[in-house]
Amino acid sequence: MSEKSQSYKVISDNRQARYLYEILETFEAGVELVGTEVKSIRAGRVNLQDGYALIRNGEAWLINVHISPYNASSQYFNHEPRRTRKLLLHSKEIRKLIGKVEQEGLTLVPLKMYLKRGWVKVSIALGKGKKLHDKRESLKRRQDQRDMQRAMKTY
Repeated sequence: MSEKSQSYKVISDNRQARYLYEILETFEAGVELVGTEVKSIRAGRVNLQDGYALIRNGEAWLINVHISPYNASSQYFNHEPRRTRKLLLHSKEIRKLIGKVEQEGLTLVPLKMYLKRGWVKVSIALGKGKKLHDKRESLKRRQDQRDMQRAMKTY
């Protein structure tokens, strides 16, 4: 039982977020979903690429995340693919996020969506947008790391 409680299965990963933003702090949040959304997520039909999170009226919302409609159900019972979904966070975490987003001008970006003990969770991060020279610098640093690893491997 303890083995299963620590494991999780990554459904979708927003790899471009780490390229576009400097990640300062991450949070784990639950997502309020309808039944067909959960089935689509388990099938891996999620796209976090254009998504972001907002804090409105003391609640966190996940916006512009695409969860494809579930194929095995009718259109009547299906969900809207890009609807706004509520994030489930503790009020203390929301207060902390409000301060960071409003005062420091940071952005809330979803990094990955995963299943943890049967629940759908989203890892959201406080990010600061990178400038073009920062992106180039991080690419150069990553390439240098690869070159060093290759050189160490041959010896």
